Amino acid sequence: MLTVFAALVPVFLLIVLGYALRRLLLKQNIEWVGLEQLVYYVLFPALLVDTLARANLASVPIAGVGGALLLSVILMSALCLALRPLLARAIGLDGPAFTSLFQGATRWQTFVALSVAGNLWGDLGITLASVAMVAMIPLLNILAVWVLAHYASPQRLSWPALLLTIAKNPLIWACVIGLAINLAGLPVPRPAHEFLDALGRCSLAMGLLIVGAGLQLEGLHKPGMAAALTVVLKLAVMPLIAMGLGIAFGLSGTNLAVVVCCASVPSASNGYILARQMGGDAPLLAQILTVQTTLAVLTMPIFIALAE
Repeated sequence: MLTVFAALVPVFLLIVLGYALRRLLLKQNIEWVGLEQLVYYVLFPALLVDTLARANLASVPIAGVGGALLLSVILMSALCLALRPLLARAIGLDGPAFTSLFQGATRWQTFVALSVAGNLWGDLGITLASVAMVAMIPLLNILAVWVLAHYASPQRLSWPALLLTIAKNPLIWACVIGLAINLAGLPVPRPAHEFLDALGRCSLAMGLLIVGAGLQLEGLHKPGMAAALTVVLKLAVMPLIAMGLGIAFGLSGTNLAVVVCCASVPSASNGYILARQMGGDAPLLAQILTVQTTLAVLTMPIFIALAE
């Protein structure tokens, strides 16, 4: 476990540095928005295309990794929906607050997952995490928007608009392009590889800085019951569900560890933007994201070590 923890330390130091830079140097929000767009639309897609185009897919259990994580999302979503009436009675959880609990318990922070997977397992880790992205991102987007529309939003997003949002996701397209090049047996010219590789190496560090810049540490002072429950669901229950399903799919070693890694990362920071746009409890979700990101440095090594 110490080896895993040591590998995670640089990841979380970059998150801390991002928080410091946001408070001390790059104080304007527009500066971070520009960096996030650069990472999201250019740098991360370059990393995914290059890695998947050159990956040895024959050695990757695509069905097992994708299936385990897809079912993990479905089971966690069902658990959250089952808990909703109980929490409404017990702690007065209203519709907007429930949507933040749902997003906090089900979504995943792609920047952290890819960084940890790459740091611990190299190209194989990034390849496996990319399979996870293809399996999880479309379903997670559909579920998040549906829950917000049903429980919080005064305006319902149409299905064509939702499908268009998913179709415009550059990370999905990067995975599709990389897999298509690989399956077609097309060679990646050395100049193209070096160009994409240079962009990809920038993406992981910058993505983590952006995660840190979005933290709101005032939320750590007094997390409420909903935030505390969401942290337990995402950082403890979700990894256990994924581990059990991974084992059921016959995964072991690095394959199982990457599945658990993807399941144990904090929730996605872009869920905060979605909550603001669709009437969710954005302050609660900001608190959840901050507490999860802070505690994940302790919980992730435990579950990854168990999986390995």
